[in-house]
Amino acid sequence: MAKFAVIIPAAGKGERFGGNEKKIFAKVDGRAVFLRSIEQFLQRDDVCQTILAIAPEDQEQVRTKYAANLGFMGVRLVVGGAERFETVAKALELVSEDAEYVAVHDAVRCCVSTAMIDAVFAEAEKTGAAILAAPLHGTIKRVSEAMVVDATVSREGLYEAQTPQVFKKSLLVDAYAKLDELEATPTDDAQLMEQLGHPVSVVSSDFTNLKITTRADMTLAAAILKFRPKPGPSGPRGPFEEAQW
Repeated sequence: MAKFAVIIPAAGKGERFGGNEKKIFAKVDGRAVFLRSIEQFLQRDDVCQTILAIAPEDQEQVRTKYAANLGFMGVRLVVGGAERFETVAKALELVSEDAEYVAVHDAVRCCVSTAMIDAVFAEAEKTGAAILAAPLHGTIKRVSEAMVVDATVSREGLYEAQTPQVFKKSLLVDAYAKLDELEATPTDDAQLMEQLGHPVSVVSSDFTNLKITTRADMTLAAAILKFRPKPGPSGPRGPFEEAQW
């Protein structure tokens, strides 16, 4: 069985979320968003390591409230950088030698399903680089700064990139070693691979794999999780029950 390390970047500012609380700490049905995201990977036999990358200003809160349990569950902490790619690069330095593949998953994408993870992991084993992405179905408008429609854009072939984004470890390490050669700053790891000329396979997903961006998304996430099938009494329990904190 191939082994995967999972990097959870959680160092972003989340300015569009609003309020005084960072979105990674906001609770969906009683548990912090980032905990729910991590939880999706901890019961998997093919995951050998989980790394949580946090912002410098969040160190005290994470270590005071969450570090004991994260440590017990084997989740390793690292302080991220100012940009997403810097955060992933720092986490990548800590990836275990046992890991053959690295999955990068948004800390605020807590509704990813086991089936989605299974599919993108399997595709990465075949191709070396694979992401989840959802096809766009609505009518797409390009809008000016004055909030006037400039054009209607064809949605044919357009997908919204999601996570996990999964890569053979050697490929991702090599890609990050060549960051200085790139003309544009990558906004995700798939773009980094694209700019270096490596094909990235797409596993079709859907918009239940929601990325929480605004407070309204919290309600959607709670609804998705509520209606998703739950394991039976003999199935795996989530390690992050609120009572444990």
